[in-house]
Amino acid sequence: MFPDVLCLCIAGTDTDAGKTVVTAALARAAVAAGFRTLVLKPVQTGSVPDAQGKLQSPDMALCREAAPGADLRALVQFSAACSPHLAAQLEAGGEDTLSARTLVEEVNKALREWHAAEAPAACRKLVLLEGAGGLLTPLSASETLADFFALLGWPVLLVAANRLGAVNHALLSLEMLRSRHVPCPGFVMTEVQEARSALEQTIVQDNPTITASLGHKPCLAKLPHMSDLNAPHFPKREAAWKKAAQEVAQVLKALEEEKKKEEEEEECLPFDKAHLWHPYTSPLRPLPTWEATGSQGSRIQLKDGRTLIDGMASWWCAIHGYRHPALMRALQTQAQTLPHVMFGGLTHAPAVRLGRRLLEMAPPGLGHVFFADSGSTAVEAALKMALQYGKARGRTRILTVRGGYHGDTLGAMSVGDPEDGMHALFSPLLPRQLFAPRPSCRFGAPYAPASEQAFAQVLCAHADLVAAVIVEPIVQGAGGMHFYHPDFLRAVAALCKQHGCLLILDEIATGFGRTGKLFACEHAEVAPDIVCLGKGLSGGVLSLAAVLATREVAEGIGGAFMHGSTFMANPLACAVGEASLQLLAGGGWQGEVARIERALKEGLSVCTGRPGVEEVRVLGAIGVVEMEEEVEVAKLQSFFVEAGVWVRPFGKIIYLMPPYVVTDEELSTLCGAIDRALARGLWR
Repeated sequence: MFPDVLCLCIAGTDTDAGKTVVTAALARAAVAAGFRTLVLKPVQTGSVPDAQGKLQSPDMALCREAAPGADLRALVQFSAACSPHLAAQLEAGGEDTLSARTLVEEVNKALREWHAAEAPAACRKLVLLEGAGGLLTPLSASETLADFFALLGWPVLLVAANRLGAVNHALLSLEMLRSRHVPCPGFVMTEVQEARSALEQTIVQDNPTITASLGHKPCLAKLPHMSDLNAPHFPKREAAWKKAAQEVAQVLKALEEEKKKEEEEEECLPFDKAHLWHPYTSPLRPLPTWEATGSQGSRIQLKDGRTLIDGMASWWCAIHGYRHPALMRALQTQAQTLPHVMFGGLTHAPAVRLGRRLLEMAPPGLGHVFFADSGSTAVEAALKMALQYGKARGRTRILTVRGGYHGDTLGAMSVGDPEDGMHALFSPLLPRQLFAPRPSCRFGAPYAPASEQAFAQVLCAHADLVAAVIVEPIVQGAGGMHFYHPDFLRAVAALCKQHGCLLILDEIATGFGRTGKLFACEHAEVAPDIVCLGKGLSGGVLSLAAVLATREVAEGIGGAFMHGSTFMANPLACAVGEASLQLLAGGGWQGEVARIERALKEGLSVCTGRPGVEEVRVLGAIGVVEMEEEVEVAKLQSFFVEAGVWVRPFGKIIYLMPPYVVTDEELSTLCGAIDRALARGLWR
C-alpha cells in the first residue's frame, strides 16, 4: 500500500509453533535498528478482560514486553481460546462473522491510520502481522487463514516448531503458500522445548537443512530453546529477548535487501514510453501510463503506493475480482502437471471439464465447443464456420448491424461499423459484408418495430447470399455501449430461421452475467446457432475464448474445419476457466449484479443534468454516461487516477463495468469521481 513501508506476515505451521515469540523478537530487532514498527494481530482469540472489561491480547502483551517502542494493535478479539471461526460463532450466536475480505479491510485501515501519524520523513517503517494458529486455521465455514494471506498479498514468513515432525508440517505449509500464490521469503525454526537426547539434538540440527532443501526456501533464523523467556525475574527475560532479537535480525536484513533490489531495478515508465506500443494509441505520442505492481479484489496497486478502484474489470474480464483464491489455486495446481500441450491430436482433462461445463451452462441446442485464444479469434472462427457452412449453399456474405464491434482481426473488423467504427480506416481493405441500420429501439422503452423492419429489408434483399447474421445481443459494447430492445433480437432470430441463415451471437462482452442474465440472449429467450464467449470465461487471469455451435453447424461443415492456434485449449487457461465457471454456478453473481445495477443507477443519476451529457443509462453491471462530443481521454484519466479510481473512457463514452466483487462504497467512489469530472468540465 505504501512504498516506504516493509510489510511481513508471520504464520505458524500450527498452534504453539513459536510465531508470537518470533514476532516479538522481530519487533525488538526492528525498533533497535531504528524502524518505526507496527505490530498487528488481525484476529486474537483467548483475550483476557481487564479491570474495565476490555479484552486485552496476550500476544500483544508479549510484544509489548519485548519491544516497548513498537505500536501494537489487536484488531478483532474474542475471549474464547479456540479457532477464530469457532470463537466468532460462540460470541455471535452461531453465525460466521469473519471473512478474509473484512479482515484485509481492517488491516489496510489500521495501516493507513498508522502511516498518517507524524513520523520523521526519513524514518524506516515496518509492519509485522501475526497470524492465528496454522495456515488452515478456519476463519469461517468457507475460508481459512491462508485465504486471508492470499487476499492480503504480503510476504509470509513461516514459523515451524523445531521438533520431530517439523519437516512434514513445514513442507505442507510452504506448499500451501505456493498454491495460494503467496510470496514467502523463507522460514524460521524455533525450539519450543529443550532437546535432551542425542537423537533429539540431531533432529533439530537436521530439520532446518532438509526443510530448506526440499522446500526450496531459505532458513532465515533458528531460535534455540530459551526457558528464560518465562523466568519470574524481568532481567532474565530481558536478556532472553535480546538474544532472540539477535537471532532473527537476519530476517530484517533479508527484507531490506529485497526492497533495495526492487528499488535498484530499472524504472519501467521511461522504457515503456520510448518503446512499448499500447492499444489504440500512437507509439510516438502515447497516452499517459501508470505502473501497476499488484492487484487484489477490485483494486489495482500502483508502484507509487496509490491504490485504484477498478471500474473497468480490466476491459470487462476480471468479473470475480483480481487474484481470487479459487482461480489462483486452479492456476497453480495445473502448472504443477501440464502447463501446455498442443491440442492437435491430443486432449486433456481441463479442456474436457471446461467444455462439459460450458455446454451445461450455455443456451440450449449447442453441442460442440471450439476453443480460441481471445475474443477476436473466436469471432474469426465463428465467421469461418458460417462461411464454410454456407459455401455449399452458395452463401458467401455476413450480415450485421451498424454500431457493432467484434474485434481487431481482419474478419472481425469486417463486421464492425464500416464508417463510424474504430476500424473505418481499414474498410477498403476488408471483406465486403452487409450492414443493416443500428437498432434504435431502446432497452426498457416501448418496442417500436421500425428497426426490425429495416433489418428485414436488408436481409430479404440479400437472403440468397447471407450465410450468417452476427450481432452483439442486447448491448453493443465498444461501438458505443448502446442497449437495444430484446424484441429486436427476437425478430432477428426469427428472420434468420425464415431465410435459412445462421445466427451468431457475440457474447464475449455480455456473457457470464454482465447484463443481469447469465447470457444476454436470455433477455430475448433466443438460442443461437453459434455463440462466441470470452473475457469473463477465465475471470481475467489468462486469455481464453470459446465458440459453441449446434450439431447442425458441425454436420453442415462436414469435413475438417481449417482453423487452429498454437495455444488452443491451453490447460492452464482451461483449468482457470473451469474454476471461473464453478464460481458462477454458485449463483451469487445474480445478487451482486443486481446490487451493482441499483448502485450505478443511483450513483450516476446525478450526472444527467451536467453540461455536455447526452444520456445516462444502466443495465446490469454496466453504467454509461454518454457525452455530446468525444471526450479528452488523457485529461479525464489523469483526474480519475488522482481521485483513486481506474476509469478509461472512449469516444463519447464514460462508463463503468466493474468486477462483481466491488463494494457499495467503492461504487459510490467511482460514480462520484465521474460526476466531479463532469462538474469541472474535464471531459473536453
